Amino acid sequence: MNTLAREPQVKNMNYELMEAMAQIAREKSVDKAILVETLEAGLLSAGRKRFGPNANIEVRFDEGSGRIVMRLKRSVVEDADDLGLQVDLAEARTIEPDIEIGQELVQELSLEELGRNAIAAAKQVLVQRVREAERERIYEDYHDRVGEMVRGTVQQVDRGNIYVKLDRSEAILPPREQIARDRYHQGDHIKAFIIAVDKLARGPQIILSRTHPEFLRRLFEAEVPEVAEKIIELKGIAREPGSRAKVSVLSNDDKIDAVGACVGIKGSRVQAIVRELGGEKIDIVPFSQDPVVFVTRSLSPAKVLEAQVVEADQKILVTVADDHLSLANGKGGQNARLSAKLTGWKIDLISKSARERQREFERKVRIAIEELQRAGPKLREKLIR
Repeated sequence: MNTLAREPQVKNMNYELMEAMAQIAREKSVDKAILVETLEAGLLSAGRKRFGPNANIEVRFDEGSGRIVMRLKRSVVEDADDLGLQVDLAEARTIEPDIEIGQELVQELSLEELGRNAIAAAKQVLVQRVREAERERIYEDYHDRVGEMVRGTVQQVDRGNIYVKLDRSEAILPPREQIARDRYHQGDHIKAFIIAVDKLARGPQIILSRTHPEFLRRLFEAEVPEVAEKIIELKGIAREPGSRAKVSVLSNDDKIDAVGACVGIKGSRVQAIVRELGGEKIDIVPFSQDPVVFVTRSLSPAKVLEAQVVEADQKILVTVADDHLSLANGKGGQNARLSAKLTGWKIDLISKSARERQREFERKVRIAIEELQRAGPKLREKLIR
């Protein structure tokens, strides 16, 4: 093939690679120097596949012209054994007529001489390196952001997984981290909580959650300025995602009512959070160091008549009015369960009438034991216990 015919193809191959590099640098925000280094390594590998694993090939990207310069250096011998390192004198003189045995022939190589397959392999190396660089960038950008709330756009919903676009990165919201009522479609805006950044993940590295208790904390920080400014503390959070949550709050300023600030005017603040969570009910409970007071408040709206602490078992025996027992327990025991999780105390609920029957039984047992003539005081006390 003559030089005039070859030149457009060579330029075309150069242009393809340069354009691919420029596009990757723009879209993936990968340092161009890394791309150049990777491309040079890929072409060197392609050249050695063509001329042999020991071939002395130099590959350099010329910034000025935007061209890739490739040179093959071989020693001139009478009869070459290794065509990657040596060249026959006769062949060498077709390129440089005055060259002699023992000298070095420097031969310019074109991309076309490597062949289309070699160029495709070089581009594949480039793409692979870009993926690695992108994953490294994502990890560096996000591994310190675990625990943050982020906003993104739903890219795709596939097999229950929601893929979310975050700035220049992609994240995944797995089914286990979704609220049961959530229904998202491509293009929808979504808020979520970063729970992990997995450097070794095969798919998206950023793992999101909408069920994590701390997601609720971040929503309060976004909606309630006093929480964001640490004037109001969220001391504890107990959630059954999508159904109900309890949050204990404490004000560090006597002039600010913690519950009122979190609820907002006409419930505006807490309702914004409820809407974001698909209707999840939220109880805001004033925190107290006194376990009886704290448990009593957490069981609201049920009215507690009496509470007795059993320190040894980290338990509180709670007596409520007969008509408030189901209210204190909640549907499926949810209210009592969340109260126990929020306060850190086991809660034993009993109705007023059942408590009175229990006390009457204990009183009769005590009288019967105390009337035992042959039992000493210590034995009688043990029997009563």
